[in-house]
Amino acid sequence: MIDWASPGRRPRRLRAVLVWAVYLALAAGAVVAVWIGVRGALAVDHLRSAQSTVTAAAQAADDPAAALAMLAPVGADTAAARALTTDPLWRLAESVPWIGPQLRAIARTAAATDDAFRNGLAPLASVAGDIAPEALQPAGGVIDVARLASAHPAVAGAAAALRRSADEIRGIDPAPLLGRLSGTLSHAADVLGAAADRADALGRATALVPQMLGADGPRSTLVLFQNNAEWRSLGGVVGAVAQIDADDGRITLSAQGSSGDFAALSAEPVDPLPADVQGLYDTRPARFIQNVTQVPDFTVGAPLAREMWRRVHGSNVDAVVAVDPVTLSYILRATGPVRLPTGDEMTADSAIPLLLHDVYARYADPDAQDAFFRSASVAVFQALTEGRAEPAALVDALARASAERRLLIWNADAATRSLLEGTTLQGALPVSDAARTTIGVYLNDGTGSKMDYYLRPRVETAWCASGTASVHVELHNDAPDPVLLPPFVTGGGAYGVPPGDALTGVYVYLPPGASVVDQRTSSDSPIASGFAGGSHDGRTVVKWSVELPPGRSASLDLEVALPLTPILDAVSTPTRDPAEVPTTGACRFEPAQG
Repeated sequence: MIDWASPGRRPRRLRAVLVWAVYLALAAGAVVAVWIGVRGALAVDHLRSAQSTVTAAAQAADDPAAALAMLAPVGADTAAARALTTDPLWRLAESVPWIGPQLRAIARTAAATDDAFRNGLAPLASVAGDIAPEALQPAGGVIDVARLASAHPAVAGAAAALRRSADEIRGIDPAPLLGRLSGTLSHAADVLGAAADRADALGRATALVPQMLGADGPRSTLVLFQNNAEWRSLGGVVGAVAQIDADDGRITLSAQGSSGDFAALSAEPVDPLPADVQGLYDTRPARFIQNVTQVPDFTVGAPLAREMWRRVHGSNVDAVVAVDPVTLSYILRATGPVRLPTGDEMTADSAIPLLLHDVYARYADPDAQDAFFRSASVAVFQALTEGRAEPAALVDALARASAERRLLIWNADAATRSLLEGTTLQGALPVSDAARTTIGVYLNDGTGSKMDYYLRPRVETAWCASGTASVHVELHNDAPDPVLLPPFVTGGGAYGVPPGDALTGVYVYLPPGASVVDQRTSSDSPIASGFAGGSHDGRTVVKWSVELPPGRSASLDLEVALPLTPILDAVSTPTRDPAEVPTTGACRFEPAQG
């Protein structure tokens, strides 16, 4: 019989125990590693599935009910990802060097994404019917504003929850993470950030729209109709105006007017302008209703229009809204064609040429033109109040007009006005920050005509190798022989510009702190261009005046010194052609030779 306890056997026995212990530890470690690896892979798959669903739903965000219905599977994915990353073995492994930060990042992302669903997307789903486009459909001429307003607390809470989750993921240090995992987390934060932005927009809408439609008492809104055939910075000259009243969702068109009604106000400014604004635009925006959109900041022009309306019509409106014929064309895609008293059928395709061109060929009398404009606005208004608009298409139309800066809103009440802070609806000067540099290019007619229907603008921006920015502005006059055009369109030489020529003032707004390094012009026009300038709200402004006969072109190039940012872009005056928007081009300035 073998004596296992004998002294000669003890070292051998101890070695065997140690070997088996190491084997067992390695095996256990391998099992744990496999366990963690499998659960981690499953968690990431669930997170990616949730992100994919949210991204797809975002494409249908103009129909919140449909978008939220698509999000039903997200809860199961986020809950599964959270469960897979919270067991004791996972928590233990989070303390292991190198692998620990990866696991903690996955767990935090899973928890944040699950919170986003529970506290953000799920509450939104509960009010989906109240924020659907159909909620804006009038019934018996009345919009149910109480229904829309009731959704605001849930929507605002959801927006805040989604923002917290996005910020939680963005707060994870990417330095120790593997590249693919870091990319997944960055994408997750972007998806939740985009969802938060959309929920925030819905929250603002559920607060603002009921107020403007009279949920808290009677409200009045002055609508300015801009004419893109005669440019002003924010779109065009204001030719027609209307007051719309709303009370508990019932909307009425209570008064209309034209620019001629305000002629008696032209002697003195209705309100003082800031000194820098007056230095650029004189007092014209405060004396003529036509020029209230000449200043590229609707928070300046809208109060002026309100005061002018008060002096002429005695009504202190609560809000001012600006639209243009392109906006009306978008709305007509939702309502379908409307019949005018003249017998014309105005469609989405015919509205722009009809309102910006054909009317002047048909009517030489400005009063007849004004009557035609009034009839067109009444026809569109009736189509909307009678519920002829397809709800989702109407939301699309208004969203597109807002994105293109054709739909602007200002409220007299400061708290209501703050709801639009930072949105395109505000019509404010461009803002630049550490991520984006935005330059403003604004066009203003100097001919006293409707020749801008024939002008084709082009705006490009680019970073240069030297670290400066290049701004390119080009104008082309494609008008026909002026003898074929009515005097009301050419201006008839009334302001010293030959018929057919187009005189344009181009105002280039640089970001605060930026400066011009170089400027160049080129033109095939025999008429020399000129420069002036100034500043507005801390921004350097370059004014370029250029006159173009038919068939001629001219361009301006600016080299600008300013801090380098990931994004460089521009905003410009909305024209009759939605495709005429600023683009990214090439630097027009060669780097200095050393």
